[in-house]
Parts: sequence; structure tokens; C-alpha cells
Amino acid sequence: MAKNTLVGNALIGQSGGPTAVINSSLVGILEGCLKSKNIKTVYGMRYAIQGTLDGHFLDLSKLNAKERKLLAETPGSALGSSRLKLKDELLPPILENLKKFNIRYLFMIGGNDSMDTIRRVVNYANAQGYEMVGVGCPKTVDNDLFGTDHTPGYASAARFVALSLQQGGRLNGDMQKVDQFTVLQTVGRSSGWLPAAGAAARRAGKAGAGDAPHIILMPERAFDKPAFLAKVKATHEKFGFVSVVTGEGVCYKDGTPLSASETKDKFGNTEFGAMGGTSAAIALHRMIAEAFGWRGEFQILESLQMCAQDRAVAVDRKEAWLCGQKAVTQAMTGKGGVMITLLRKKQAKYAPAFGTISLEEVANIDHGHSREKPVPAEFIAADGMDVTPAFIKYIAPLVGEMPKHLVLDGKAAKAPKK
Repeated sequence: MAKNTLVGNALIGQSGGPTAVINSSLVGILEGCLKSKNIKTVYGMRYAIQGTLDGHFLDLSKLNAKERKLLAETPGSALGSSRLKLKDELLPPILENLKKFNIRYLFMIGGNDSMDTIRRVVNYANAQGYEMVGVGCPKTVDNDLFGTDHTPGYASAARFVALSLQQGGRLNGDMQKVDQFTVLQTVGRSSGWLPAAGAAARRAGKAGAGDAPHIILMPERAFDKPAFLAKVKATHEKFGFVSVVTGEGVCYKDGTPLSASETKDKFGNTEFGAMGGTSAAIALHRMIAEAFGWRGEFQILESLQMCAQDRAVAVDRKEAWLCGQKAVTQAMTGKGGVMITLLRKKQAKYAPAFGTISLEEVANIDHGHSREKPVPAEFIAADGMDVTPAFIKYIAPLVGEMPKHLVLDGKAAKAPKK
């Protein structure tokens, strides 16, 4: 480790939505800081950058080993989050509070906006002659963070979606004489990584055998109503029921959201699902019912897939903690302005690898908007409503082995001869 003469205290924040393993990253950073001779006290910002503006810091150094272990397995975002948009006029009071607590190392666990927050706060502090080092730790269930193979939190959310579709699909198949279809909606404003993960619910991940989901809709492909309804009809004729999983941000070719939502958040993003008061799932449910006269259900997954500890994946927890550790190691070199990246080694058996990417690249400052990582074309089926075997290979080591169920042979028994 390179010698770094910057000595002071550290501040950790969590921003944006939670993941099932965001507190594992928090503990990873905390434990890394506690080992550093350059860091005296480790604080946590209460409610993200809002806490820094208010000077509301928690002393995390007081947590013992048992408490840290429990914290890493606790759902939600332990420090709290906020939707405060960082404006230039907030930087001076934020810096004053950082100075009061002698904060020299800033860590934030989050996505694009969080990385931009680190960049702006640290750049401003350094420009005012106050030395600071800032390093980002990736987080998002959407898996759309640029520069990563996958993000901490995605694997657990992906397993949540896959298990929901596996179990719900089994029920739908059994109840097909009552409900002919189901539609399940995941989060994912502009990327389809989570609805795509539903394919892991199928036995051996293979399509065509009748296992749910039958149709996967992703924002990367424009919604084609006639093609969709044709596939729904063909699927029902073949299997007797239809299971659809959709991303919340699926749009028509002209850019109109399938959900018809016009609600915007403070960052100018369209609010989908419960946050926007409408959803793609409801629109699809209505569309299918009106076209075929069938009875069906819809489910909308919001925060549940972001915080379900009972479905968290062990490899996800470990990688989230390691990202936190790597963030501290990077900070101790004195070279901040980067986010830790989670990659995978090029070998037959899955193994994680770690790197860095500049905060500017993640936030895509030159173009004025966040850079995102869509599902690549090689992972999307030709008709745009399913995934390819290449995606199954990608997702399998992340979600882990799926439960096995006994599916009864549906062939009618012959009456015994008299």
C-alpha cells in the first residue's frame, strides 16, 4: 500500500434505493477504515447527502464485531437515504460540516448520481484548499451501472425475481382453468437486467418447455402490441396459460411508456410503478384481458426485491463487502475520484475481479446525463421477448442453484380393465 500522509476522519454514505446487500458494503468500508492508521474515526451520514448538509453524522467506530456482523445482514439502508438533488449553493455549508468533523475521506455507496455527488463535493473541497479523497462503491439492483460486469445487489434481486416467477409460474400452471395469465413487473427504468433474470426460473434455464416465464419484456426493445398479443395467443394454445415478466420502463417505438406514466422525480426521471401511480403490468393485464376475455393476475415488485434478506445470495454479500474493502484500499493510495468496479475473471469457473473507473466516466459528465449499461444485444432473443443461452450462462453463477420441484405428469390415467 502506498504511503498516504492525509490523516483525519472518514465519512460513509448510502444513497438511492437499497439493495439486500448494501449494508454489507457499509460494513466492508467501515472495517477497512478501522484498520487504517490514517483514519481516526468513522462516521456515517444520516440520510445521505442531506445528513452532510445538516451535520447529522453517526459514529460508526463504536460498533463492535458482533454488531458489525449483524449490520451486514440487516435489510434496508442502515444509514438512510434521501432524494436531495445536490445544487452548487449547498456545497459551502456541506464543506463547513466536513471541516467540523475533520472529514478527509469520503465514501458513498450508490449509483450514477451518488458518484457524481462524490465528485462534486471532493472537487469543491480541494478547490477551496481543503484536502479530501473520495471513492465510490457501486450499488444498484438494476445492474445498469456503467463499467461493471454486475453490481452488488443485482444477484440477490435477480434471485428474488427468479424465485417469484418459478413459484408463481407453478401456481399459474396449476390454476390455469381459473386464471389464464399472470404479469409480473420488476424495477428497471431503462434496462432489462431484472426481467431478464426471470429466465433463471426455468428448469435448466431453457425456454420452450412450458416453464414460466414465457414472455420477457425489456426496455431495450420497443414494445410491439400485435407481436406481443400474437405470442400470448400462441403460448396459451401450447401450454394453457401465459406467464409474462416486464420491466417497468418498457416503451412503445415512439418513446411513450407502456405504463403511460408522466410523473417525474427530482432528477427528471419518469416514475414508474407505485411511485408513478400506474404501471406497465396493469397496462399489459388490461391489454390481454380485453383481447382474449381471460381472467388473470398482475404483481408489481417495488422495494421487496431491494431488501429481501431471506433471498440474498451469499456470493452477493461477499462481493458487496469486498467492494467496500477495495474502496478503502484505493483511498489509502491517495488516488480518489474513482468508483470500484466489480468484474469477472475470464475462466471456466466464475470468480469476481475488481478494478476502478473514474467518477466522470460513470456519471458521463461531458454529455450531461448518467451513462447506463443496457442488456447487450447478444443476450436478447431475436423476437425481443426473451433471452438467449448466453444470458443464462451469465446469470447462472449469480443467482445460484434454483429449487427443484416435482411437476406431475398431466396425462389422464386410463380406467382399469374389468
